[in-house]
Amino acid sequence: MRMLVALCVVCICCGTARAETYQLGLKDAIRMGVEKNNRVRAAGFTSDAARQGVAMVTSRYYPSVSFEESFNISNSPTQTFMMKLDEGRFTQNDFLINNLNNPATQHDFKTALTARLPIYDPSISPAREMAVKESEIQDTRFNSSKRETAFRVFRLYLAIQKAQARLRAVEQAGNEAREHLRLAGVRNQAGVGLRSDELRARTHLSVNEQQLISARNNFAIARMELANAIGLKKNDSIEITETQLAALPLPQTPDELIASSLDNRTELKLAKTGYEKADAAVRLARSGYLPSLGAFASYQLNSRDTPFKSDNDSWNAGVALTWQVFDGFRRCHDRDKAVAERSAAAEMLEDTSRESDLRVRESYLRSEEMGQRFEVARNSLKDAEETVRLLDKRFENSLATMVELLDAQTALNQARADLVDSEADFALARGYVYYTAGTFLKEMTK
Repeated sequence: MRMLVALCVVCICCGTARAETYQLGLKDAIRMGVEKNNRVRAAGFTSDAARQGVAMVTSRYYPSVSFEESFNISNSPTQTFMMKLDEGRFTQNDFLINNLNNPATQHDFKTALTARLPIYDPSISPAREMAVKESEIQDTRFNSSKRETAFRVFRLYLAIQKAQARLRAVEQAGNEAREHLRLAGVRNQAGVGLRSDELRARTHLSVNEQQLISARNNFAIARMELANAIGLKKNDSIEITETQLAALPLPQTPDELIASSLDNRTELKLAKTGYEKADAAVRLARSGYLPSLGAFASYQLNSRDTPFKSDNDSWNAGVALTWQVFDGFRRCHDRDKAVAERSAAAEMLEDTSRESDLRVRESYLRSEEMGQRFEVARNSLKDAEETVRLLDKRFENSLATMVELLDAQTALNQARADLVDSEADFALARGYVYYTAGTFLKEMTK
């Protein structure tokens, strides 16, 4: 019984120890997300597989060597004739007509080592280039997956900061609502206030308490989403160390970002590499019209009774030229298909280039818009705070009603929420500018 209790305690302690709380800054969260996110890891394995595809095609340049051990038994005249010849057991009696037409059953163990070497194969080079371009495409998608995960972590980190700021704003509004309720109760007890004012203040506080419940849940959910995005274990949790919403600095003009996007934007890289792969496919289709030349050599042992033994040995070597003259116009259609796909890839490259330019300029303008809206929200909060302060004093001196005060307080609460949203949107818009330019991960890891 003691051992059972001790085992249970150890299991509980081990289970508790597995759950960890990570104190993470933004850069640490991005680094963990890039390293541990399952989608990023899957894209990395896909990229490794594409590199192995390049090695597979490259191996066609090298000679191939095969070993064979076979056993054959037959009473076929031609088969038995060749078996005896290969084994060096052919005699004068084997030329007798009856022996030729009705041979006895023969068996043969054949051991063979064969080597083949391509001397000229015009399809290998374009096929390898296609594999290289496919590998580059998968590498680009791998890097794109890391950038997308980094931006997602950035967005979720901002969501936690936003939820935390919202929670603080709601808590502050709750304190002010309780103060309004206290003041209304004092005035009602002193006979200078109305019972309806106290009820209105209590209703206002109830609304705020409901908002507080939602704000706490939003904060908890935002933390869980970030923990999931960076690949933490099920019971692990996150505490952020950067509570201030900070926006990334931008260049003076979008031209620098556009120039950078030409080399870094994922869509452009994929479109360029796709066109190059299509061009290699055209050359591969055209290589079907050319001959191929290869060398071969083999060494063979034959034995009647024992495998891997030799009653007789022989060798063979030579060169073979293969040239397909007519295939029902298949090569023509294959070439025309490749040319059409290359033209489509060229059109997509042109369209992607223009689209990339547009998206960078759009994100830059949106970031400026969010900056201006942030300034407006900040000024609006100052005005709302001053309005509540004045109405609070007027209410204390019976110069304003509770309805006016609570309306102003509601406007103040909304102004605080708008400021949090505007600040978060501004920080997100700045990050999105670098994301559209393809340099977000580079900027965040500086």
